[in-house]
Amino acid sequence: MRAVQFDQCGDPQSVLQVREIERPEPRAGQVLVKMLASPVNPSDVLYVQGQYTLVPKFPAGAGFEGTGVVEASGGGLLGRFMTGKRVAVLNKRGGNWADYCVVNVKQVIPLSSGLNVDQAATFFVNPATAFIMTRRILNVPQGEWLLQTAAGSTLGRMVIRLGRKFGFKTLNVVRRPDQVAELKQLGADAVIAFDPSRDKEADFLAQVQQLTNNAGVPCAIECVGGATGSAVVRCLGQRGQMLVYGTLSGEPLNFSPRDLMTPGGSISGFWLGHYMESLKLPSKLKLVRTITKLIQEGVLASDIGQRFTLDQIHSAIATAQQPGRGGKVLITL
Repeated sequence: MRAVQFDQCGDPQSVLQVREIERPEPRAGQVLVKMLASPVNPSDVLYVQGQYTLVPKFPAGAGFEGTGVVEASGGGLLGRFMTGKRVAVLNKRGGNWADYCVVNVKQVIPLSSGLNVDQAATFFVNPATAFIMTRRILNVPQGEWLLQTAAGSTLGRMVIRLGRKFGFKTLNVVRRPDQVAELKQLGADAVIAFDPSRDKEADFLAQVQQLTNNAGVPCAIECVGGATGSAVVRCLGQRGQMLVYGTLSGEPLNFSPRDLMTPGGSISGFWLGHYMESLKLPSKLKLVRTITKLIQEGVLASDIGQRFTLDQIHSAIATAQQPGRGGKVLITL
């Protein structure tokens, strides 16, 4: 079988290799999945570069998300239940960019036949993260503001559509001015173009205060870090909450403790893998049904851009790293 692997962290174009390896056998509590498709997400690239939370164990596989069919089980009632089913695969150690992968049975979740392969492959990382953060953790009230950074991303667009469906207002921060009109047409309530290398933070804060009648925002989700994320901290209103779920800039947050003390704000981290592990199977299945319905309605559907085969992994990575690429890059198997 073919598998994308790397022996050291670095530039994906240099370190990723497509290798022929022996097909793994599932042990007790594991299942063997024949992969069908897997997207290229920012977390995948960061993992290969050595900038992700998890430290690879070499030789390491790549690809955290995807869909496939369970072909065999290492034993156990749950494993036998999953055999033959098409599932979403949340591979917490990477390895979905392969013809087959072996994962813990708790890392696969059966999906509705009503979802096509594209939406099944991109089922969790963006749709689940967007839904859980806005509807389960922050539970943004109707009529209230939610500020989000990287709003032009696939996940950012899902959040805008969630706001339209559930009645909360989205204040969307993007880096490129050309994205403003596009996101407003999608349904964004407000869009601010802010790049700390180009724009003054004071001007950005003044725009947020004007939009919120000097109240600040009650909720924020942030995935950039650095000067952008630090500015968002200073946008929080009374008892405002900010969820951090990414580190696109690779830079730390930098703010005064009083930026939280004065409004009584709070910052929490969000990692989808930990959240899903905290749920028992009935709760997972209920969440899957909810997300499936929202995908079918178009609210949490992923726009798919270019498709590549496993042997074209370097082209897939290069395309995924292009700004404004127009849809999620998918590896088909």
